[in-house]
Amino acid sequence: MMAQSSQDSTHLIHLAGDDVSVVVDLSHGTPLVAYWGAPLRDDDIAINGWRASQTRYVPEAGADVAGVPALIGETSSGFLGRPALSGHRPDGSGFAPRFEISDSEHESGADGGRQRVVARSRDTAAELELRCEIELDPSGVLKCHAQLTNHGSTSYTLDELGMSIAIAEHATELMSFSGRWCGEYRPHRSPWMVGSSVVENRSGRTSHDRVPVLFCGTDGFSEETGEVWGLHLGWSGNSRVNAEVTLDGTRHVQLGELLLPGEMVLGPGETYGSPWVFGAYSAAGASNASSIFHRYLRSQPGHPGIDRPRKVGLNTWEAVYFSHDLDTLTALADKAASVGVERYVLDDGWFHGRRHDRAGLGDWWVDRDVWPAGLAPLIDHVTGLGMEFGLWVEPEMVNPDSDLYRNHPDWVLTAKGYEPILARNQLVLDLANPDVFDYLYRHLTTLLADHSDIRYLKWDMNRNLVHAAHDERAGVHGQVLALYRLLDDVRAAHPGVEIETCSSGGGRADFEILKRTERVWTSDCNDALERQMIQKGFSHLFPPEIMGAHIGPARSHTTGRIQTLAFRASTAIFGHLGVEWNILHANDHDLGQLRDFIAFHKANRQLLHGGDVRRFDHPDPTVNLHGVVAADLSEALISLTQLSTATAPRPAPLRISGLDPDRTYHVERIVIGGDPSPGKNKALPPWFGEGGVDVTGRLLGQVGLQLPAMHPESTLLIKLTS
Repeated sequence: MMAQSSQDSTHLIHLAGDDVSVVVDLSHGTPLVAYWGAPLRDDDIAINGWRASQTRYVPEAGADVAGVPALIGETSSGFLGRPALSGHRPDGSGFAPRFEISDSEHESGADGGRQRVVARSRDTAAELELRCEIELDPSGVLKCHAQLTNHGSTSYTLDELGMSIAIAEHATELMSFSGRWCGEYRPHRSPWMVGSSVVENRSGRTSHDRVPVLFCGTDGFSEETGEVWGLHLGWSGNSRVNAEVTLDGTRHVQLGELLLPGEMVLGPGETYGSPWVFGAYSAAGASNASSIFHRYLRSQPGHPGIDRPRKVGLNTWEAVYFSHDLDTLTALADKAASVGVERYVLDDGWFHGRRHDRAGLGDWWVDRDVWPAGLAPLIDHVTGLGMEFGLWVEPEMVNPDSDLYRNHPDWVLTAKGYEPILARNQLVLDLANPDVFDYLYRHLTTLLADHSDIRYLKWDMNRNLVHAAHDERAGVHGQVLALYRLLDDVRAAHPGVEIETCSSGGGRADFEILKRTERVWTSDCNDALERQMIQKGFSHLFPPEIMGAHIGPARSHTTGRIQTLAFRASTAIFGHLGVEWNILHANDHDLGQLRDFIAFHKANRQLLHGGDVRRFDHPDPTVNLHGVVAADLSEALISLTQLSTATAPRPAPLRISGLDPDRTYHVERIVIGGDPSPGKNKALPPWFGEGGVDVTGRLLGQVGLQLPAMHPESTLLIKLTS
């Protein structure tokens, strides 16, 4: 780590990756990401040449200084965009601080390690200090973070502290992600116009519909073309993402926690730390930006890599719902083991008073009326079959009809003097209350200690936070931090237990919660047609090994659609595979096909969970085309799904980019559990038949494969081997 003064002439610091450069300018009050894009050489940013070519224009009618979107942009320094820091003291002062960098440090990333700039800035008049950190991870991900400390003798009410990242002016389009329950991660494209495009999430969790992710790109950027800048806020609570073009054409994206009124009041000497912002730059489309995010997550401690194969699971929810019966559940376990399932997860309905969703939450002990001998008989049966045992919990919630609520109605997270608002027949427990925290920690760790063969928790959270308050102050921030502490403490007490983050499906998925969990329940919807698009959106940020993807029953629980097993299974095998279906009712043909799909997934698990995820462009919008390519380009598994009726009678060729152009690949159609007709075809392409074809990677990328006509809601699996 090299220290330098803000008065040093080397104000520019170059963080250089294999495919990206970041230039940090320390000549302003806080660090400025002056450049983030395609690689530069050190001599490209020589101090004199950079200053001469990059000094900002000062308009005639404006202030005599050019306001810049520094990491913490300041209105007091002439920046007229949204300020990144907003707050004040009790007398109204300190509302527009002006910082000066007092010292900085630069970590150069020796031996391929992280490269980092840390700068401390002071405003002696406002008595505030900022510590800003900008890091380029070896994966290529840009990370930013800030801390604000109150050095005054009075309190400082902080309304907002976000990170502002300047984006190149030739980025003209935005892609954000919205959605709903059972319809998560839906992309929305829009032009980037003068003014602000703001996405605010006030749900108290990462949310289904206001996901803190934004992709900025050049005009018409696609999966495989155009420059793309992807940004994500790693935070499991309220958030704000603001994409702004100021009057002089400057573009920047500001991401930060959305603080409720009065939620963050810093006493003398107290510090607030912002959530981390994560960014990925790609010169070759959105799919490549996603690969950079995936590479970062795969490098993190505890991430479930290919050295720990992801166990194929069976979840009991859509099989039995609340009807817990030992004979039925053991028979289901027998059938699951027979088709290759490796983990058996008992879902909702096992604890005290829990016969429906209107009672029991909070009473985390086994219901002896349903389980007179406890869970041990089922756990022993499951583990005796060679499977791992898992259990569903929802610790953050309480039903009014529960012993816990009857004894402690004051433990609910709500504003004092108001009746709490029910949602899904439940209320939220105030995790920041030490008594609540201790109660949950004690019951969870006792449950795991008493049942040492529980190796997996599906940790659910099924409602938004409404009118959330702790100690008469808005309490979402404290609730999220307390959740993190609870997860950390439970994991420390039982480090061998894997935890899944579930929140009515994909309502709580972000890089911060993933420091504490190994799987995301992507959606409560197992309808394969909906899942095709949900999983595509999910893949923009997260790799497949943490994407919970289940084979549901023929008739979807959430949509009523009826789909073939081949379509359901072909969709699910590209994630962390599971089964959520009462297979006691399946016939022998379906069981055989299910067994074959599970075996295929296991045989290709290292590729599926260790390769590079690719989303390919295709001219027909009714086609979803994606796959996984091995890092050494030796093999690939491609999925082509006909979502609805094709736009033309002759499908456009399938082009597969990113292969080694000079290698020859054996291309074959994968048929699992039968050979259904793909559609109405008088003749099929010769490669489609038995034996496949050998072609070069260049031909596959530039010309492609002719496809057959396919029925709606059907998937074609193609394996490539060099």
